Amino acid sequence: MILQVGSNKIKIVVAQNYWVRLKGLMGVSPIYYGMLFPACNAIHTFFMKEAIDVIGLNEHNQIIYMYRNLPKNQIIHIKEDIKKTSILELPQNTSKDFQMGNILFFEDEDIV
Repeated sequence: MILQVGSNKIKIVVAQNYWVRLKGLMGVSPIYYGMLFPACNAIHTFFMKEAIDVIGLNEHNQIIYMYRNLPKNQIIHIKEDIKKTSILELPQNTSKDFQMGNILFFEDEDIV
């Protein structure tokens, strides 16, 4: 998937299986893509190489939570229903133009 952020496009990997969800962005440096964790309301940044932006989304991809430049060795828990919440991890400073309540639109990579 692709997320349009201003004039930039960021590749988004969807963590759809256990192993991808388990590894996430641990050990990745530099982080140049984002990762979407569907049906998720908590993440950690243990074993991360760099800070990330963390965006909590509701079932409509509306931003309900933001933490910019979350350092390593942290735990984030969004107090919302896990079935209706997703978490988007992005490279640090990517979300600087996002506001609470914004709706994010994801595109398929095949779309030109």
